[in-house]
Order: sequence, then C-alpha cells, then structure tokens
Amino acid sequence: MRKVKVITDSCSDLNVALMEKYNIDYAKMNTVFEGKESPADLSWTPDDVHSFYENMRAGKRFTTTQVPVEEFRTVFTKYLDQGMDIVYISCSIKQTGSINTAIVLSKKLKEEYPDATIKCVDSFNACIGEGAVAIEAAKLAAEGKSADEIEEYVIKIRKTMNEFVTVHTLDYLKRAGRVKATSAFFGNLMGVKPILVADVEGSQAAFKKVKGRQTSIKEIVTLLKNTIKNPEEQTIYLAHADCSEVEVNQLKDLIKQEVPCKEIETLYIGPIIGASVGPDAIGVWAFGEAVTFKGGE
Repeated sequence: MRKVKVITDSCSDLNVALMEKYNIDYAKMNTVFEGKESPADLSWTPDDVHSFYENMRAGKRFTTTQVPVEEFRTVFTKYLDQGMDIVYISCSIKQTGSINTAIVLSKKLKEEYPDATIKCVDSFNACIGEGAVAIEAAKLAAEGKSADEIEEYVIKIRKTMNEFVTVHTLDYLKRAGRVKATSAFFGNLMGVKPILVADVEGSQAAFKKVKGRQTSIKEIVTLLKNTIKNPEEQTIYLAHADCSEVEVNQLKDLIKQEVPCKEIETLYIGPIIGASVGPDAIGVWAFGEAVTFKGGE
C-alpha cells in the first residue's frame, strides 16, 4: 500500500513542532499588506506575531489570498514524486476557495500520476480546528491507513470539532466578510464581547454575547466543558492573537480547573485567520458533541 502524506494550509495554524511531530506539510496562502504580497508562513516567531497584530492595532489592514495553484502544485508534486498518495485537509469552503483550486489541480495531476490517489477534504473548520482535524488524519497515515480510509474518517469527525472564540469586536470579521451574524450582533455595545463558533456549515458564526472580557473567557471554558467528550484522552487546543501572557495563563488555568484533559497545546492564531479576527482574539478547540448550530444570515 502506498504511503499517505497529509497536507493542510496556512489556515490550520499548526506550528512547526506539531507539523514535524505528525509529519504534516502545508500549502501557503498569502497576506497582502501595503500592496506587498507575502506567503503566510506558520513558522513565525513571537516577535513576528506581535509586529503583525500591532500593525492591526494601529489601524493598518491586512488582506489575504487563497492558496495559489502553483503553490499547491509545488507541495503536491513533492510527495507524488516520492510515490506517495495525498490527503489535503482544507480550511472550510465557507471561508476560502482554496479547496476548489486543489480539486481542479488534483484532476490534472492524476493524468501525470495515474497511480496516485489525491483526496481533497473540507475540514468544515478553520484555525486550529482545521489543524486538529489534520492531526487526526496524520495519525491514521502513520498507522498505514489508505487515503480512502483517512478521507472517510475525516468526514466522520469534522463536525465534532468544537470551537469557542472570544473577540473584542466583530468589526474585523465584518470587514473581511468572514462572519455569519444577525444584525443585532453588530451593535457592539460598550463592553459586550462576542463569542464565535464554527457552525454546522463550516462558517464562522456569532454564537452569543456576554458582558466583559473576563466573563467571555470564562464562558468559552464553560461551553468547552459542556461539549467535550472523553477529555482525559484529549489535547485541548488554545490559540490566541497576541494576547498577554497573563491572559493566556488565566485561560489555561481555568481549563485545568474545569476540564480534566490530557494536555493543553498553546498556539498562535496565524496571519490568515488573524487578518480576519483581529488582535486579542482567544479561543479553545476540542472534539466533542456534533455541531448543530447554524449562524444567522
């Protein structure tokens, strides 16, 4: 049986250590800042992270692109040339068209590599929700499972990934066209903080509002506690957009108090997702109850 390489994209927000641990590669999207296009590299340093979000705090804007076709070609053929099959775990189609580009390219590559299997699977998630799904796929690849088997499993688990993120404002998401919410959510009353989820369709959706930052951080832990399954066997993923160390540790401590998980993995919200959610977003991700919530139009 051919070996399988799991590939994701810049939206996954996996760091270098996790990609090396699970033998995952990724195709880079691009950020655009002051007219200059740059690859969205997930190997950025804490200084890079801080600089990126400080620019946003200063009112400067980043826009993003999907994965260019030639980037997909470069990454895919690297492993096809080694006789491997590919499973590409994409950011939700509701948030980027990258998977469509990958599907079109994979059909062309099949003509060049007729013995290869190339699967392009929508994760129905973004940020580390997508990354966590890719990790589960990579675990199966390491066990010698086929591309077909991995695709089937990803489809089975992708809607059980639960995301709870709090942001200071929906303004960044609204400007980027990246959030589903009723008009009431855009009032942004003083001190009211929105909580976002990945909804049943894979969209970023405004789920509820709470009063105050501290309350919103407590609320995402409560939501996590109420939805997670078998926490003792799980890694809970925490990702943030240049939040203070004090705030990150506060969230970690709350998780430890409320959810008896195996471990907590702390990551940065990367440049593609960060351009949409804005600085100081912070959230938690874990597998649990099937997602049923559908965001407002």
